[in-house]
Amino acid sequence: MGYYDQDHQNRYKGQKGNKGGYFLASLVGIILGAILVVVAVPKLADYDVLPYTVEPDEKLQDEAAGDNNARTQNVSVDVTTDVTKAVDKAGDAVVSITNIQTAGFWSNEGNGSAGQPAGTGSGVIYKKEGNTAFIVTNHHVVEGAQELEVSLEDGTKLPARLVGSDIWTDLAVLEVEAKEIKTVAEFGDSDKLKPGEPVIAIGNPLGQFSGSVTQGIISGLERAIPVDIDQNGTVDWQAEVLQTDAAINPGNSGGALVNISGQLIGINSMKIAESAVEGIGLAIPINYARPVIDDLEKFGEVKRPYMGVQLASVNEIPGYYQQEALKLPKDVKSGVAITSVEPNSPAAQAGLKEMDVIVEMDGQEIKDIIELRQHLYTKKSVGDQMKIKFYRDGKTQDVTMKLSGETF
Repeated sequence: MGYYDQDHQNRYKGQKGNKGGYFLASLVGIILGAILVVVAVPKLADYDVLPYTVEPDEKLQDEAAGDNNARTQNVSVDVTTDVTKAVDKAGDAVVSITNIQTAGFWSNEGNGSAGQPAGTGSGVIYKKEGNTAFIVTNHHVVEGAQELEVSLEDGTKLPARLVGSDIWTDLAVLEVEAKEIKTVAEFGDSDKLKPGEPVIAIGNPLGQFSGSVTQGIISGLERAIPVDIDQNGTVDWQAEVLQTDAAINPGNSGGALVNISGQLIGINSMKIAESAVEGIGLAIPINYARPVIDDLEKFGEVKRPYMGVQLASVNEIPGYYQQEALKLPKDVKSGVAITSVEPNSPAAQAGLKEMDVIVEMDGQEIKDIIELRQHLYTKKSVGDQMKIKFYRDGKTQDVTMKLSGETF
């Protein structure tokens, strides 16, 4: 009995000692856990691992400040970029153009025929001189117009006058009173453009989204696009254009293509609109357009060199006539045949005759009418001398022609 009581007491003392150890260990654990919470939780909140919780005393301070138990942070975001700067610089120089033509009916008031919008496009204000401002656009935007109306970016509408238009380059110049004009586009250098360079198209797509901005890159330089000028199914001209993937839709024609500095580097002209084609927009390079713009502004037309001949491409003439009528060697399959020569024209003065076949100009091979026009219109000026190599009766000859300035 005594042994049992002693052993029981020893075990009891041991249990009491263990309870003290357990208590001490628990206390240390609680303290370490509290330190961990104090140190780690704010760090986790900083990294969005845990939500930030406002402490009660902070809540009271927020309530006293009238913050409705919420912590707020004001964030200022600067959205100014090179693109927005470019648009700010050039955007107001881009206008909407309405082509107004006489409708085929009488008005109810009996005052004559009523003018109706026949189409819309875009234009770019490129010059302000005295009381007049000048706008460049596309020829097809203003073609056939009895009246023209220009809408500025702020909605102001101004009557416009056609100064001159050129079907070959699809360019036209208008003039308006300069009183309301505040922004004029700055010309850039389209010869310095590089594929992949960012560009911005600004215009009036669909005739109702004035000042629309699309961004893209230069997809290609010096693209040659066949153009049927008289819509007879035969290609008359090769338009030299820039290719971009910036969206250019109907109504954008005549609008601005600008570089990242906000400089005008192209006049948006057309878009390949096929269901299988996406992201191919075309623009007239500004360096190509500027001489045309200058001529239209000064003369109302483009002063081009004139030969005084009617022509036909050899590749469109049946083989029998190539041999029998033109008397070409069998290995000559290309060139331009002269079908008539105007009296006293530069061609007549140079000695060219009907049935002669031009094969070279200034040492450059001429395969068809398009290449002849390209050489004559883009590489020669009024008054220039031009060397011509041609076939007559199966033999080659050379002449030098002095170009005059009459309209071709």
